[in-house]
Amino acid sequence: MKIFNQILISIFVLIFLIDGCVPSKPTEDVELLPSERLINKLEANRRKIKNLEGIGVFEIESEQFNNSANFQIIMQKPDSIYFTVLGPFGIELAQALVTKDNYIFYDALQNTAYRGSVDDDILKNIFKVNLSFNDLLDAFIGSVNLTPNLYKQPSGYSIEGEHYVLTYEDKENELTSVYKVDIRQLGITNYNLISYDEQINLEGKYSKFELIENVAIPFNIEITNKVQNQKVTITYKNIIANAKGVKVKFELPGDAEIIEW
Repeated sequence: MKIFNQILISIFVLIFLIDGCVPSKPTEDVELLPSERLINKLEANRRKIKNLEGIGVFEIESEQFNNSANFQIIMQKPDSIYFTVLGPFGIELAQALVTKDNYIFYDALQNTAYRGSVDDDILKNIFKVNLSFNDLLDAFIGSVNLTPNLYKQPSGYSIEGEHYVLTYEDKENELTSVYKVDIRQLGITNYNLISYDEQINLEGKYSKFELIENVAIPFNIEITNKVQNQKVTITYKNIIANAKGVKVKFELPGDAEIIEW
């Protein structure tokens, strides 16, 4: 898949910094929740976001790739991600439409499209990160899938300053998940996946929340895979969630070369 690396290295060349803003509830309005209600609320909020449109900056740091670019994304759960890499003045440099089964990637600089079936290698070469399709959906929304913990009691539950702290042990895989949740907005601000030798395998940091559809959505997202030495930073300038009639307009030029991969 070296061809994808060559294409994306030539595309991810522009850096723009973006900031967001953070509303919050007054302290006196906060109700402290038991762990069962908290985990249910968090997962219910994650599932409320059915689609999302956003623009911002996507930055990758790894041993193989180190760059950033402006992007636009349109996601529809549970089955599609449309991702556009933008150049100066909003010019489209590349587009990718990825579903659970198929993908098409268009390099505007070369006027060439690649299409085929989706697998983990394809996702890694398009997005330059080692994440499954469902994990990509959650990563771009800044959420964490809590479904496996809905009917489990946490091994640890406490309040530290302005945060709930939830801990779940996975004895079978010898892993511990630790979630820090903002008490006011019920947004996950930190997520750590820790092995039993106390090494952090995966770390997520989420900040600059805005309440959209009554769900705290972070505009700054940072995910670090320490095992594979990869770091992804997503900084949104604008987000629209659960818009009606969301459509993706992805039409290839008539003279584009199409390669089945």
